[in-house]
Amino acid sequence: MSFSKGVNATAATMTRLRTGESYCPFSGMCVTCLDGCPGLCEIGKSSVRGKEVLYPQPFGKTTSASQKDYPVDYSHFNILGTAVGAQGIEADPDKAIFPAVSLETAVGARADLKLNLPIVIAAMGSTNVAANNWDHLAAGAAISGVGIVIGENVCAMDPNAEIKDGRVVHSPNLARRVKDFQEWYSGRGFIAVQANVEDTKLGVQEYAIEKLGVEAVEIKWGQGAKDIGGEVKLDSLERALQLKGRGYIVLPDPTDPKVQAAYRAGAFSEFERHSRIGMVDYESFMARVEELRRAGAKYVFLKTGAYRPADLARAVKYASDARLDLLTVDGAGGGTGMSPWRMMNEWGVPTLYLQALLVKYLDKLAARGAYVPPVAIAGGFTLEDHIFKGLAIGAPYVKAIGMARSALTAAMVGKTVGEAVKSGKVPNEYKKYGESLEQVFIAASELKEKLGAEAFERLPVGAIGVYTYFERLAQGLRQFMCGARKFALSYITRDDVTALTREAAEITGIRYVMDVDAEEVEEILG
Repeated sequence: MSFSKGVNATAATMTRLRTGESYCPFSGMCVTCLDGCPGLCEIGKSSVRGKEVLYPQPFGKTTSASQKDYPVDYSHFNILGTAVGAQGIEADPDKAIFPAVSLETAVGARADLKLNLPIVIAAMGSTNVAANNWDHLAAGAAISGVGIVIGENVCAMDPNAEIKDGRVVHSPNLARRVKDFQEWYSGRGFIAVQANVEDTKLGVQEYAIEKLGVEAVEIKWGQGAKDIGGEVKLDSLERALQLKGRGYIVLPDPTDPKVQAAYRAGAFSEFERHSRIGMVDYESFMARVEELRRAGAKYVFLKTGAYRPADLARAVKYASDARLDLLTVDGAGGGTGMSPWRMMNEWGVPTLYLQALLVKYLDKLAARGAYVPPVAIAGGFTLEDHIFKGLAIGAPYVKAIGMARSALTAAMVGKTVGEAVKSGKVPNEYKKYGESLEQVFIAASELKEKLGAEAFERLPVGAIGVYTYFERLAQGLRQFMCGARKFALSYITRDDVTALTREAAEITGIRYVMDVDAEEVEEILG
């Protein structure tokens, strides 16, 4: 049995097999590779287009996530309910109703970054698909009262950025992204600015703090989709030269006259821009945290990826020693705007396994009385049952769930449908609901009343999609919590979920379903 799916043929790279279902499971090749085939599969296309086929396509219009079917994942756990009592509310059927469940949470070393929902929209950086939908996504996060992080490379990718003596002094793109959130901020949630190697050299976070009023910054070690620096494609020689001049790795080398001649002759149409990998060590990390605090950062976060266990231990230890305000841990299979496709599927520690290790490491900190940072877990979470399981398996340390692709999907669909409705061209799928925004979007009337008619008219329409999606998640999560008799997030424990297999129990320490409540059962039955 192979856990890998779509080997040599996947929608991600726009490849397919000539023989359909007749293929070799490990290699992914057609059982008969035919002389004369034009090359429909990944091998075939690679023989013509080479390294272009490394990445999900088409760039700038899609986000992607792993197809790999990991041996154990969150579906191997079920949420437990009970018919007895209530926590966080009076055990009265007229009071213990699911709308009464509180979903408020907080991060920050002082627990003073309040969120209406336990959601952080993980970093969206310089890829086109994020940039083209950012105003909708940021406004949606702000009106929902959740956190959102601006990802890496935004300033240096800004063609109008002003850079003096190697430092950013003005970036219209970053300023716009911050404003897109701040304009709709109402006291809950946060916006943070992330930095990688190049961003740090350019002083992006210092610029954001001093000039844009940003209070929260995030140091980036990595993400779940890849263990190399960020990549994007560039569609002009001018852009390639500009970014090469700003310190990036650009392939092929746009300063090479032969490369320029090949580009102009149409031999290729895109350059690749790559970020450098970071080099982590304790002293430089602690020094950087102090630099950011001296620069005025009120909150400092760390995001790490699906690296080997020792690196997770480093992230936990460093975040504790530096008393960071949030540690985001992103598991393998996480989403991307552009990462090597096979890398997304075949590297790193999957989210569930990573979370199981994370809990062990945090338990060690807690046992010796060390500071335990608030944690967000990310990597494939999309629906309310995922959120509950992520919070429960990570209890009491996980305060929020990191989401990216699903929130972006809500923004993109909200934008597409909303703009169609505004232009009088309601998509057929939604015509049965009506012709106006208030009729088509179930939460639009509520939002209009909440914001006021004038503000609602100005709201980027995709934000309605984000808000509506989060409202669905909120009600679904409240229903699960009500069934478990937990009326606030702080009452969720690891005992609220059960492992459906012995292997899942062994990996996480969550009790196997046939062993749950064994002691209490004996007491009840005498």
